[in-house]
Amino acid sequence: MKLEVMPKQRVLEAEQREEAMEMSGLELWKHEKPPRICPLPPPPPPAFDEAALVPPLNFAMVDDGIFRSGFPETPNFRFLKSLNLRSIVYLCPEPYPETNTEFLEKNGIKLHQFGIEGRKEPFVNIPDDKIREALKVVLDPRNQPLLIHCKRGKHRTGCVVGCLRKLQKWCLSSVFDEYHRFAAAKARITDQRFMELFDVSNLKHLTPSNC
Repeated sequence: MKLEVMPKQRVLEAEQREEAMEMSGLELWKHEKPPRICPLPPPPPPAFDEAALVPPLNFAMVDDGIFRSGFPETPNFRFLKSLNLRSIVYLCPEPYPETNTEFLEKNGIKLHQFGIEGRKEPFVNIPDDKIREALKVVLDPRNQPLLIHCKRGKHRTGCVVGCLRKLQKWCLSSVFDEYHRFAAAKARITDQRFMELFDVSNLKHLTPSNC
């Protein structure tokens, strides 16, 4: 006589079969080799666009035909060429780099160097005579368009531009505001004091008509 399997027993047998299948699959997985992961190569760096016009650090227009900036690097040369410069007023004592000199010669740009030491306060000595000579070059229309620059375009360049602003009859607060815009946290009291005391009377005959 065939005995009927109780429902509870059937459920238990079904659970046992499922457990056995799961264990079998687990054992099989253990013997398989893990998938080989091939990392993607890093994306290539963006190519430098030789046609891009990249201005130097702290570049700005001072007046018609007069510009200011930090030291121009090779990526800035195409931008400088677009300005049709006649002259560069360089305010550092170090020799001009060969690469920059070659760029000037190739494009017919004359270099006017006025070596002013770039020292930190309180040992700052701003030579009055060199600032005057630099201004004479800047104010001569035959030298324009021109670029005034030092290393960062902050202190030495800021003093020359600040004295030029006095010639243009700017009030001192506006002169200092412009100076601070470029010097920011590196602003120097000695620079501002120099600009405040700078005598422009013997340069007024050189002042362009728009000043």
